[in-house]
Amino acid sequence: MNVPPRPLARSELPDDTAALARFLIGRLVVRELPEGIVSGRIVETEAYVAGDAAGHGFRGMTARNRSLFLGPGHAYIYLAYGTSFMLNVSSGAAGQGTGVLIRALEPLDGTAIMRSNRGVERLRDLARGPGRLAAALRIDRSLDGLDLCREGPIWLADDGHAAGRITQSVRIGISKDADRPLRFYVRGSPFVSGPAALNR
Repeated sequence: MNVPPRPLARSELPDDTAALARFLIGRLVVRELPEGIVSGRIVETEAYVAGDAAGHGFRGMTARNRSLFLGPGHAYIYLAYGTSFMLNVSSGAAGQGTGVLIRALEPLDGTAIMRSNRGVERLRDLARGPGRLAAALRIDRSLDGLDLCREGPIWLADDGHAAGRITQSVRIGISKDADRPLRFYVRGSPFVSGPAALNR
């Protein structure tokens, strides 16, 4: 039985980045906006582990990626291709520079706000993919570096929901270390992004 959402405690987060990516499946992203609360259940993630050539922390800390190095449970937000923001959760020890990309949500609270933010009506398309997700929740660089383990403008929550069957695949849209099975998703969820061939 589901319970009222509570912030995830930092002590609950697995130390291993791939384990964190799996752990976050079924948890919630909660966004507090002037119009009300918007939330969604995480149904797809990707891990970017230590020594990962596809990871933003691979070449060390910069002004752009420093939130990745804060230790587990902080928001790392960047603009991809000049058009779409991406929400990541920092992982590992402080200074490590690893993280988990939140790729897709099942919309829960505030769907009318999400529809307004996205300009689309279809529930399935509101937060299916990381760029859509960020637009639906109005996520941008102003949230970069925030602590996701306490209530605030954006936070991670648990409501006791059982995630269902979690499956792995290779990650999407990368060219380096592209064959590593570091994408996690809820099998059968209509809210998962990516090609059908990866979602079996």
